[in-house]
Amino acid sequence: MIKRIKHLLLAAVLAASSVLSIAPAYATSMTDYLENKIVDWLFRGQAYTPPATIYVGLLTAACSDSSAGTEVTGGSYARVGVTSALANWAGTQSAGSTVASSGTGGTTSNNGAVTFAAPTANWGSVTHFALYDASTAGNQLFCAALTVS
Repeated sequence: MIKRIKHLLLAAVLAASSVLSIAPAYATSMTDYLENKIVDWLFRGQAYTPPATIYVGLLTAACSDSSAGTEVTGGSYARVGVTSALANWAGTQSAGSTVASSGTGGTTSNNGAVTFAAPTANWGSVTHFALYDASTAGNQLFCAALTVS
């Protein structure tokens, strides 16, 4: 039923500095954690409060709906928070939209650049990104491969 979001455009410039830019990924996995929360909320009447801020993280090993991958650590790395708001995430009707969703494709994108601090040590080869409900630890909500490592 709810197994995958086919397209979640994270049309951001993921940058370690203003010099490095990474192309967005187009296929994304909703994690088992989030799938279960949505099923329990929608069909089973269980409470679920979505996060007020979504945190973007970088990974050096593959993630999937059931595997978290390997998140970057050290070297001034920290997840970047993007507040859950119409102004920050596009409506499903078009990229850059700041009104409630009315599209049919089920996709969204961030409306602003997601910029990471400049690394002070080697972060390794960043191959994936993930969206979390906390700045550290917490739950992974989505993950996807980047089109360029």
